[in-house]
Amino acid sequence: MTKKELSELTDQELLNEAKKMKSTSIINALLIGFMIGIIIYSIIKNSVGLFTLIPLYFVFKLFNNSKNNEVLESLLKERNLK
Repeated sequence: MTKKELSELTDQELLNEAKKMKSTSIINALLIGFMIGIIIYSIIKNSVGLFTLIPLYFVFKLFNNSKNNEVLESLLKERNLK
């Protein structure tokens, strides 16, 4: 969601989004750890190849997804909800 869409939500809807954000951040951390494990295993067994680059791409996408969480955090602080 963009900041404009988030600013249109009510306080209760923002709190619900914050709860979703916490659960997705835990899942993202687990996925990033799993992908980094695959990358390390791939480098040790072979070398840098396609099997290494695919998880690296997904790690990049998961890190970029966390930027949306920063917008939600700032909006929660603006409304003094957290």
